[in-house]
Amino acid sequence: MHYNLFCFINNFNFNLINNLPKTTSIIFRNYKSPLDIDSIIKTKNLCKKLHYKLYLANNIKLALKLNLDGAYIPAFNKDFKVNSYHLKKEFTLIGSAHNLKEIRTKELQNVNYLFLSPLFTSKKSKKGLGIYKFINLSKKTKKKIICLGGINKDNINKINLIKPYGIAAISYFQN
Repeated sequence: MHYNLFCFINNFNFNLINNLPKTTSIIFRNYKSPLDIDSIIKTKNLCKKLHYKLYLANNIKLALKLNLDGAYIPAFNKDFKVNSYHLKKEFTLIGSAHNLKEIRTKELQNVNYLFLSPLFTSKKSKKGLGIYKFINLSKKTKKKIICLGGINKDNINKINLIKPYGIAAISYFQN
């Protein structure tokens, strides 16, 4: 089955980006202060050359200024100021949620796609939603759902059971 792939990166990494599958979009999520804009620009230039979409995490204003493909709004960002930006037609907002309340917040933030996480348990998240809870939460929204969290080579085949719009991962692409 073909899925849209989303890879999270924290800094410019030529080898990782260059070796990703061709249908991958990249989410740059460097929460350092001050933000490393040079690293974002290097990533943008490489993504443009390789025809990847690039999204910036939690900074819509900078994503618009740098003419990126969109922005990612994490679950902890509950601010509705995102609705005040004048977005260009091709600009995409992706949101992240862990429960029904956060799904509703992301809908009010007018995201185009929704990461629902964590799907599986992992070293980082000991409490995954699991297949059934994931399916039930997915049915509560009309947004296209992208699964995130705990995805590895052992459980990747289980994703066919939930038929998401896409798959997002961090360590899966690095291994």
